[in-house]
Amino acid sequence: MKKEKDKHLGLRIDSETHDKLKDLAEYEGRSINGEVLYLIRQAIKKYEIENN
Repeated sequence: MKKEKDKHLGLRIDSETHDKLKDLAEYEGRSINGEVLYLIRQAIKKYEIENN
């Protein structure tokens, strides 16, 4: 079976939120992309726990 390529998601974000996200990512030792993925996965996990 062929592995599907990762998807690209464009995201518009205001400067203040971007700066805070950058600070958070640096604090956690992640890239901004890595931090966004981590936060999305946490939200999905929480949703699945609460709705299953």
